[in-house]
Amino acid sequence: MPRRGLPLQGRVRWLFLGLFLLLVLLLFAYLLECTPPADVSLILPGPVGETYGKEYYQALLQEQEERHLNRAASLKRQIAQLKQELQEMSEKLKVLQEKKELPGVPGLADKDQEPGDLLEYLHSQIDKAEVNTGARLPSEYALVPFESFTSSKVYQLEMGLTRHPEEKPVRKDRRDELVEVIEAALDIINNPDEEDGVEDDVPMQRQTYTDGHFTEGLYRTERDKGTLYELFFAKEDSSSFRHVTLFRPFGPLMKVRSTSVETSGMIINIIVPLAGRVETFSQFLQNFREVCIQHDRRVHLTVVYFGQEGLQEVTSSLEKMSREESFSNYTLIPVDEEFSRGRGLDIGAHAWKKGDVLMFFCDVDIHFTLEFLNTCRLHAAPSRCNRLTFVIVFMCSCFQPKVNLLIHKKDAGFWRDFGFGMTCQYRSDFLNIGGFDLEVKGWGVEDVHLYRKYLRSDMIVIRTPVSGLFHLWHEKQCADELTPEQYRMCIQSKAMNEASHSHLGMLVFREEIEAHLRKQAFKTQSKTED
Repeated sequence: MPRRGLPLQGRVRWLFLGLFLLLVLLLFAYLLECTPPADVSLILPGPVGETYGKEYYQALLQEQEERHLNRAASLKRQIAQLKQELQEMSEKLKVLQEKKELPGVPGLADKDQEPGDLLEYLHSQIDKAEVNTGARLPSEYALVPFESFTSSKVYQLEMGLTRHPEEKPVRKDRRDELVEVIEAALDIINNPDEEDGVEDDVPMQRQTYTDGHFTEGLYRTERDKGTLYELFFAKEDSSSFRHVTLFRPFGPLMKVRSTSVETSGMIINIIVPLAGRVETFSQFLQNFREVCIQHDRRVHLTVVYFGQEGLQEVTSSLEKMSREESFSNYTLIPVDEEFSRGRGLDIGAHAWKKGDVLMFFCDVDIHFTLEFLNTCRLHAAPSRCNRLTFVIVFMCSCFQPKVNLLIHKKDAGFWRDFGFGMTCQYRSDFLNIGGFDLEVKGWGVEDVHLYRKYLRSDMIVIRTPVSGLFHLWHEKQCADELTPEQYRMCIQSKAMNEASHSHLGMLVFREEIEAHLRKQAFKTQSKTED
């Protein structure tokens, strides 16, 4: 009997041991589940399948903190070293300017200076950055675009998911940069040099411009050269502007030039090719009346009309505008040919017989403001004046179907950086460059060909967002007669103009959204009945 009880006792011991282990596991699970929230928040995730104690994570946090402190100390040392080098560079630059400036031409170093001198290097950076002459570029993708800004807004191309087409310069580094540039330009204007063309004996000439007179500016940064700034200032209700060009070659801010621009005598020949679209043309004329006739009047309108259908309505609209506004500076050119935008603009350019003129190549679905006319005059100059042509080829497209919101918001539009049709250029430069490829028929391509011609010349091409230029939404039709390249570009443009990302999402998920709203309405109704 005793021998028979031994196995039973062993089994009981193993059973008690199993129960004890089970109780330990249950107690451990209870402790994990009931740990206070304050302690839980301190636990960081460790490797999968491993459990670490509080001391491990405290040590890990301490190690990370020490690493960040060391990194911060290293960055501070680098910043201090850079500040010291910048100060030494500024002092050396100042000494070189005092010793080696040419008489009466500040800022230009002696031609006999050593190639290794800092001043020569900085000026070589300016030459490389297309400040005085254009660089010949292989394609439209090689050009670095400008961003435009005012005292309160920055109009930017690279939006991404978080940035907007129009933003306030809220970032401190961006705000400080623009404020510094504006203050430097004001100091140049209010304390002019002899090269600026301002007489010393003109009373009250100095200290007359403030930051309130700043109208607009452009800037762009090239990675291997520096940042170029173009700034414009004007008094209220004045057609005389001060234009200051500054350059920062990854060093001190340098003055390039300061000039006066008188726009009172600058006529803009607005050339519009057209075929049909009579209602849209009436809308365009209303905008033309309000901006060009009632407020500016330094414009000429040239309409090149293709075909006979709608020609009488367009003629009547122009005659009515002429009578009501006492405005006769327009030309209507009927063309009995198949529509070609390039052909129409070319005819309009050649029809002008009064010498050189600033031209704005425009479409009938473009809306512009008074500020845009000033921008067009300021950013274009004939090449014979040693200020090469600036071509403005950027517009804002509002793409909510059947709704045109003239605001710079993500849901209202986007910067149409793939379009090259809207340009401000002088007639002489257009003719010298060879004009459009007249073999192109129908929609598209002709503007890209012209743009490439300018890029391959010695002209400076400025490509930037223009806040006062809007492309009104309209349904786009891609004709079967287009070439494969034209048709592909037309479809891409149609897709981009159809709606914003968020608006398209609302249309795609409309049924899901409506189902959700019905469920919410049902729940609300049930609670009310209860």
